[in-house]
Amino acid sequence: MGNCWPKPINHQPSSATPSSPVHNNDGKAIKNRGQKTHAPPPGGGARGVQLPASGKINTTPNLKMFTFAQLRSATRNFRPDTVLGEGGFGTVFKGWVDEKTYAPSRVGVGIPVAVKKSNPDSEQGLKEWQAEVKFLGKFSHPNLVKLLGYCWEEKQFLLVYEYMQKGSLASHLFRKGGGEPLSWETRIKIAIGAARGAAFLHTTEKQVIYRDFKAANILLDEEFNPKLSDFGLAKLGPSNGDTHITTDIVGTFGYAAPEYMATGHLYVKSDVYGFGVVLLEIITGLQVIDLNRPNGQTNLVDWAKPMLSSKSKLKRLIDPRLNDEYPSKAAFQMSELILQCIEPDPKCRPNMEEVLEMLDRIGKIRKKPKESKSKPRQDRWDVKDLPLPQWTPQNTNRARRGARDGATGTPGCRRSSEPRSY
Repeated sequence: MGNCWPKPINHQPSSATPSSPVHNNDGKAIKNRGQKTHAPPPGGGARGVQLPASGKINTTPNLKMFTFAQLRSATRNFRPDTVLGEGGFGTVFKGWVDEKTYAPSRVGVGIPVAVKKSNPDSEQGLKEWQAEVKFLGKFSHPNLVKLLGYCWEEKQFLLVYEYMQKGSLASHLFRKGGGEPLSWETRIKIAIGAARGAAFLHTTEKQVIYRDFKAANILLDEEFNPKLSDFGLAKLGPSNGDTHITTDIVGTFGYAAPEYMATGHLYVKSDVYGFGVVLLEIITGLQVIDLNRPNGQTNLVDWAKPMLSSKSKLKRLIDPRLNDEYPSKAAFQMSELILQCIEPDPKCRPNMEEVLEMLDRIGKIRKKPKESKSKPRQDRWDVKDLPLPQWTPQNTNRARRGARDGATGTPGCRRSSEPRSY
């Protein structure tokens, strides 16, 4: 097993051109002088990728380099009962470390951390590991999850994050039965915090496109403060006056912006589309794609869109677990904001700063005294009177035209195990 504490490596372009080089924060390929590179085993691994046995990323001085042995100890040998979640990258485990030194400690001693362990045979895992270190290693914001350190040891690529006590937004919105439902005020608080994190990414010196908006990637602390996590698909935005970047289409089905799906062109406002989908999930308590819903309702955006512009029909969409404990004016303004965010043409969407401003205003609206609990309403699924949206070639052409005409910025979606990856 290699050593996670090597001498600092020099940032020089690699003489070879591997399909997935490890990069520093300046985007230059780095390689470890004097150390052997290890080819992946036959039938697996990152195909064609040659990497040093271990390494240090000099441009991330605030990150701790862990050894594999330390993280194995912190997670009790990656025991199954410490698993927090799984995804395309690999598996996330809960571990314990000393609060000051980050040395592994016993359960309940020190602070809990989340340890993301890549699948050694996953090329996707390697690429996402690189992206996470690149972006989270240099950014700090109250609404971005904090990366504490990393381990790069032979085929083992691990990341260590702060532990978020309340888990993901998805676990609160979509779990079956039990648990206290999120109040309207808490949902707005989460939406505002997530928007603030995205607005920060979009307004940095070099715009960053998150490409990963979904409820599963919004993590919550003890007081339900949200933080964006999982930066494996993040990209630097366009430069030199370009309106977009072009890249492979990756993401979770249902969150991807139509212009991205149609052309592979990623705009900053493609993130706005994904955020609009999350807002829709927040007010409905429904996941964007659910094959268990009745025919015509499996895609939440397609099914709900006709109702968002009608105050009377909107009431059928609102999460019944709210028990009508929300200001109807705020709910309708939220629906109007969602419609703006999911506009097929990216030019017609607001930017994230504008979204944040609108959410702040919505959050200040309080329920009027006369808005008492209303009589039982019609079943939310009884929508025989509503026309179901139909996807047509014209829709696709419109998306292509919107992407061709351009919007300010770049990309927006992602992969994952929830609800379905492509």
